[in-house]
Amino acid sequence: MTELKNDRFLRALMREPVDLTPVWMMRQAGRYLPEYRATRQKAGNFMNLCQSPELACEVTLQPLERYALDAAILFSDILTIPDAMGLGLEFNVGEGPTFSKPLRTPGDVRALGVLDPADLSYVTDAVSLIRRELQGRVPLIGFSGSPWTLATYMVEGGSSKEYAKVKGMMFDDPDTMHKLLDTLAESVTAYLNAQIEAGAQAVMIFDTWGGVLTPRDYREFSLQYMTQIVDGLIKHHDGRPVPSILFTKGGGAWLEDMAMSKCNALGVDWTLDIGEARKRVGHRVALQGNMDPCILYASPERIREEVGSILASFGNGDGHVFNLGHGIHPTVDPEHVSMFINSVHELSGQYHSK
Repeated sequence: MTELKNDRFLRALMREPVDLTPVWMMRQAGRYLPEYRATRQKAGNFMNLCQSPELACEVTLQPLERYALDAAILFSDILTIPDAMGLGLEFNVGEGPTFSKPLRTPGDVRALGVLDPADLSYVTDAVSLIRRELQGRVPLIGFSGSPWTLATYMVEGGSSKEYAKVKGMMFDDPDTMHKLLDTLAESVTAYLNAQIEAGAQAVMIFDTWGGVLTPRDYREFSLQYMTQIVDGLIKHHDGRPVPSILFTKGGGAWLEDMAMSKCNALGVDWTLDIGEARKRVGHRVALQGNMDPCILYASPERIREEVGSILASFGNGDGHVFNLGHGIHPTVDPEHVSMFINSVHELSGQYHSK
């Protein structure tokens, strides 16, 4: 087992002392980097890039060559699970992801089996390769979409603004929706555990669409199943804990409920002050976030000011992983990212006693 040279990200997730606040970015391997765009062009299309362990490894490591990041995150996509389940995933230019075989009837849902992680061996192969190539520089994060978010894409057949089909199923046929969500919860658990066994040192569940639900429906149709996943995750591997992070975009209203899931950390978007979030969850979980990604379009001086403001809001002590409140936008200047990352490290030492 290669010794981990920088473990402050993992320590922060476990609310242990660190010297500086660790930082990484959602979508840090992506279109804002010219080297990523070159690799994607070489791959031919997005799915080829995802399905090649060598290319997925290449783009995972690209941002670490530019920036002093405290974690790498596996390059993949949340829709690999429904694709492996046979729904016919396609990425069309200008349209986003679509499924040729969406789930529209109870029969469609009953015919869906639990994912066999072996059907996504290209992902676990990428995890193993990335861990080897990292050589202990920083930890590697594995991830999956949440059951509710995956179900939204699978029932709608792609992205949606109204969520008419998935909410129609949820309201009109809750038994079928619960059947789908339970199948997906089992699948996500198996998938994340396979990533852990392949080398992922922390895992994150992205609940992108949980925030479109009412409080009652969020607890029943989203949080319940993420809690089920957390309960089924491998908690220790390679002699150390494997922390878990839950992130619900627009989920600030339910932080206390999310903290009861027994996850190690909660992702927070920019619609909630990080200091307020800390007061609400206390010492139950670490917090990850939460700079508005659009700040990266501002001047370097304004970016540094915003970093300082968020650090001050969280205050002294541990249990904070600095991140954006959602994924970095593809048209951000990479030089502005340098200011962001460097500012976190330069300004955060005063908040830690180690």
